[in-house]
Amino acid sequence: MTTAETAPLATPALGERFRGFFPVVIDVETGGFNAKTDALLEIAAVLLRLDEQGNLRRGASHAFHVQPFAGANIEPAALQVTGIDPHHPLRPAIPERDALQRVFREVRAEMKAANCTRAVLVGHNAHFDLGFLNEAIARTDFKRSPFHPFAVFDTATLAGIALGQTVLARAVAVAGIAWDSSAAHSARYDAEVTADLFCEIVNRFRPIYESLPVPASPTEPPAAPPA
Repeated sequence: MTTAETAPLATPALGERFRGFFPVVIDVETGGFNAKTDALLEIAAVLLRLDEQGNLRRGASHAFHVQPFAGANIEPAALQVTGIDPHHPLRPAIPERDALQRVFREVRAEMKAANCTRAVLVGHNAHFDLGFLNEAIARTDFKRSPFHPFAVFDTATLAGIALGQTVLARAVAVAGIAWDSSAAHSARYDAEVTADLFCEIVNRFRPIYESLPVPASPTEPPAAPPA
């Protein structure tokens, strides 16, 4: 057998696909719509990877119940949607800072392995999730978040472009992904379905991405004319 026959296939580098960004699907369940005043009740993170064929796939999921921060507002209408009982004695909730530490630890390890320099949040209506994430980071005085503070990949926008749908349940139906309405509004379930949707869209656009010319090395911008 020749060396070429025995050598394993090179695994595509995720760090090259999104300009050094490491996409992480985040979903939060909350006590309302106001990230500054309303409780963060659940957070889930789904890591992504490229398989040996270069297709984006869902990896490991990490999900945590979160204790409402002191003085947090919780709207009854929000609990009716999520079905969460924040004060149930059997709810395995942990403090916000602990939840962030556990999520960030997993993200950093995978980000380093993928040769990426910064995590970017992927979400359905992503700025909602990023708003709650950023407020929890500020509230717990977390100094080293791996996430970009404002850049996102929003699957509502991407699905509108690629599939003609912006509602998550309708977008996944068009994409041929199973949807369980009874499991919706769980952070883990919503994050995993959003991850599958994001991967489907990215993989559908792969032929366009791979047909693009390799960009030239960036050059310094021209100097501004004298005042």
